Amino acid sequence: MEVEDSKMADDSRGHNQSWSDATSARERVQSVAETLREPRSINWISEQADVAWSTANETLEGLREQGRLQRIDSDDATRYQPDRTQLFFDEIRTLIEENTREELRSELAAITAEIEGWQETYGVDSWEALEQTLADEGLSSAESSERRDVVTFWRENEADRQLLKHALALYTDVEAAREGMRTMAERARS
Repeated sequence: MEVEDSKMADDSRGHNQSWSDATSARERVQSVAETLREPRSINWISEQADVAWSTANETLEGLREQGRLQRIDSDDATRYQPDRTQLFFDEIRTLIEENTREELRSELAAITAEIEGWQETYGVDSWEALEQTLADEGLSSAESSERRDVVTFWRENEADRQLLKHALALYTDVEAAREGMRTMAERARS
């Protein structure tokens, strides 16, 4: 959910009310805070999450203590932003936990094939090179729009490919750590 893109503060009261009914105040603060694209104040976050300032402050500090957010103190306000490193490792962990090694390999192969298809179709070797072709005078608006879409997908695929490579590189280590935790838990029960 892209909170900043949806501009929930501008939505009808009914939309905010249904969100309020479906989630707890702390869940709303966490959702807003972890999807921020830029540092935001407690006031801004509490308004977006439709919670009291004190609830937002307490929740944000808890998330900061857990390592999920970074706090930026300045003269005019305290601001929070997601801890990008933590989010990166969370994504890798989720990939490993929810997929087999073969599923990760298959997805990596599919992404690579799609990128290779774009390289062949457009005669370029990167999304940056394709982006440069948007200035070509001979492109129709439909062709230009299609290329912009491909640039967006290509960039997303590059990011996903990096995550998949990291997940595959760490897969054995995470499995070993998980097995070690199971073994210790079984010993503790015995």
